[in-house]
Amino acid sequence: MVIIATDSAADFELDELKKMNITCLPMSISFGENTYLENISITKEEFFERIEIDKNFPKTSQPSPALFEELFSSAKENNDEVVYIPLSSGISGDYQTAVMVKNLINYDRIWLVDSLTCTGGQRLLVEEAVRMRNAGMDGKTIFDALEELKKRAAIYTIMDTMEYLVKNGRLSGRTYRIAKIGHIKPIMHCSLGTNGKPIIISKHIGMRNAISYVVGRLFAEPPDPKHPIYVMYSYERENAIRLADKIRQAGFTIEERQIVPVGATVGAHVGRNACAITYIKKN
Repeated sequence: MVIIATDSAADFELDELKKMNITCLPMSISFGENTYLENISITKEEFFERIEIDKNFPKTSQPSPALFEELFSSAKENNDEVVYIPLSSGISGDYQTAVMVKNLINYDRIWLVDSLTCTGGQRLLVEEAVRMRNAGMDGKTIFDALEELKKRAAIYTIMDTMEYLVKNGRLSGRTYRIAKIGHIKPIMHCSLGTNGKPIIISKHIGMRNAISYVVGRLFAEPPDPKHPIYVMYSYERENAIRLADKIRQAGFTIEERQIVPVGATVGAHVGRNACAITYIKKN
């Protein structure tokens, strides 16, 4: 059997994981001394509601080594294969921990894909892995295909506020104040080209201009029609709906199921009311 696994940063809902038979290792979120498992002991909605009132800024951490050991040891005992698709190594130590535990287990049928992306980008890779597994392909074949597919994964995120970048130490308070006064909406990008690290690639005055830029990326880097375009959002849907409408007006298909909420791992960095597109570019 081939086990398809990911972490909770891929932002699947619990019913989706069950339906697609995906193993998910949860990230941890801490508010002061209180620690929760993403999407298990704290929901996406509860996280964003709490981040507004809790004096402690949340800290996220990767799945514990014990979870990897349990997954990999069980696969070895049952002679199963594992294809694990974690959050980008440019964002988290998740991938490196998986490599370390794999080496300790000493089992060569574990395939680790450094996604170099996050949230919807991970989702696209995981969905392709599930499709290939269901078609009867082995772990090595799936791994090789994902190593190529991840090169074409793109995600563009419009941040409604830079406040959270200040709180997690990635931006100075002075820059934030200037951006707030000027209604500046930064656009963050993460892909193979950025070595899996999210970087600000553009800044725009107002959400309308930022949305226009992001929709324009679909023409500059056309999507592969074999894969869906996902519109992601953090808590509030307003900006995501505006983005989805503009994408439809541009001639692309966005169904309701393709508008997906993000959780704590990404939300702790982008804050509330952010929106994004993620898709697979044409080869």
